[in-house]
Amino acid sequence: MFNFVPVLLQVGVMKLNEKKIQILLTAEKLFADNGFDGTTIRQISKKAGINIAMISYYFGSKKKLLEALLIYRISDFGSEFDSIVSDKGTYLEKIDAFIEMMVKRIHQNRRTHKIVSFEYSNPFREINFEVYENYKKENFNIVANFVKNGQEQGEFSKNINVQMIIPTILGTYFHFYYNKNFYQNLLDISNESEIEHYVHNQLTQHIKQTIKALLTYEE
Repeated sequence: MFNFVPVLLQVGVMKLNEKKIQILLTAEKLFADNGFDGTTIRQISKKAGINIAMISYYFGSKKKLLEALLIYRISDFGSEFDSIVSDKGTYLEKIDAFIEMMVKRIHQNRRTHKIVSFEYSNPFREINFEVYENYKKENFNIVANFVKNGQEQGEFSKNINVQMIIPTILGTYFHFYYNKNFYQNLLDISNESEIEHYVHNQLTQHIKQTIKALLTYEE
């Protein structure tokens, strides 16, 4: 059994109650729809039905609110992955479960990914990404450790670019999602329910096949 729960989870990142989560989810949607600069604390307060002073009390500022949102969305990856690798099954079965978990997380957190893709590349933004980056590094180490164990057991190829596993999953998902109007016409998908079904079935299956091929292909 692997114990991959990130050490960072023990450092006491914020304790979340129902109101904090409500604020974070409201901010996430507004940041994704309107941009960080295009969203005000007043708008978040009104949309969430919570007093402005309460948001300031909980988070301090709009920047701190965004930083908290990023941690909220990424901090439980390790424990979720650990539950997968701790279950019985082959390495390839665990890869299937990992892909299902990843696509589900990416789809659920797609607004946060959109925010990060813009804010992270903004050289003039004074958002503190240090804790977020530490979580990303820890999560990469979790996946790399799992792949290494699979290699030692002879289940995976020795020649694997581990750094590109998660980007391959992300890239495949977001190419589909950001071009979903095109794919709706191409695949005759007519509504959001059918998009959800396609993401969690056909698209997930394609990503499974891709990642397993990368992990097991020998040159």
